[in-house]
Amino acid sequence: MIGEIIRANVVCMNMIPNVSDDLAKALNLKPHQRSLGLITGSIDDVTFIALDEATKAADVEVVYGECLFSAFVGIFTSFAGEAIGILAGENPAEVKSGLEACAHYIENGAYFVNGNDKGESIYLSHCISSTGSYLSETAEIPAGMPLAYCIAPPIEAIYGIDAALKAADVKICKTFLPPTATSNFAGALMTGSQSACQSACDAFAQAVQYIANNPIVI
Repeated sequence: MIGEIIRANVVCMNMIPNVSDDLAKALNLKPHQRSLGLITGSIDDVTFIALDEATKAADVEVVYGECLFSAFVGIFTSFAGEAIGILAGENPAEVKSGLEACAHYIENGAYFVNGNDKGESIYLSHCISSTGSYLSETAEIPAGMPLAYCIAPPIEAIYGIDAALKAADVKICKTFLPPTATSNFAGALMTGSQSACQSACDAFAQAVQYIANNPIVI
């Protein structure tokens, strides 16, 4: 049904309390970062937003976050998901707090939505009131700035980004052109005031729903 919420879930999660020197070097860890938290989520963009939330909830840094090719999930592995994140911190307690915040947000925070009654087009249109260190670096904005995180299938996304930019006083920080590693999606990160970011998200959602319900129009 149109407007139906599609939530993500944690696929796999664990910790390395005291990381080996070689792995620390491979991940370019800082000298004080001795503990790692490992997590995969079933939806990539939700996982990335959740990783950012972890940096606000605990003294941790996202040292690795990437989409995963998901074509073989469920065939050769059940635990890969669509995205992986690695949190680094000074001690296991901090990393545990970060992982818990990340996991809670994956399952209870941002979500995708059905764009039409047949479930043929899903989208994410999420306003982040204050970014943590991870998404701030991704979007190349100061930490604590509002962010509109908008993702949809390719035509819906491009149409929606245009609508968002026309409806609200926001600017694009980063674009995701199709295809992505996990699917044929596209989108953008946009920043402005919190109210402007929310307006951009609302306009994006309306535009995506329009295309999803009117896929062939000239």
